[in-house]
Amino acid sequence: MAIFEFENFRGKKVELSGECKDVLEKAQRVGSVIVESGPWVGFEHPGYVGEQYVLEKGEYPRWSTWTNCQKSYNLSSFRPLKVDSSEHKLHLFENEGFEGRKMEIVDDDVPSLWAYGFQDRVASAKVINGTWVGYMYPGYRGRQYVFEHGEFKHWNNWGATAPLIQSVRRVRDMQWHKRGCY
Repeated sequence: MAIFEFENFRGKKVELSGECKDVLEKAQRVGSVIVESGPWVGFEHPGYVGEQYVLEKGEYPRWSTWTNCQKSYNLSSFRPLKVDSSEHKLHLFENEGFEGRKMEIVDDDVPSLWAYGFQDRVASAKVINGTWVGYMYPGYRGRQYVFEHGEFKHWNNWGATAPLIQSVRRVRDMQWHKRGCY
């Protein structure tokens, strides 16, 4: 992955091949990004905290291309996402500790949980397979939350300030598998 100091891939260029806990140690700011392989997650603040932005293979010439949230345009830390499987399975729960209503999502993106009869309250989750990103609003808008393999007993575990998710999608690395290349 390459980060550039200014928009449209101008200014100082820094190559990243692994985790970067604090961009300020390498560059003054991030104005644009090119992801050449694998999905990454960028964070608003150093130390992998704050708003999360999933960056998949492609070019991001300005902050508005990596976020659909107007609150923040900072990227201060990065790490590669763990894509553990070509299969995807996610369990969402209405209450903390895997209690209340449950929704199972298998190998599908869901632009609106409401359309499937599940309300916007998601307070815990289990990622059985794959890597996912949840969004605060329908249509993959608003704050992003990364879900890698494991259990999230409370919405604070995925960095949320409230138990609110209204859409989810799979994060897929560009790779070959039994269903072909995507």
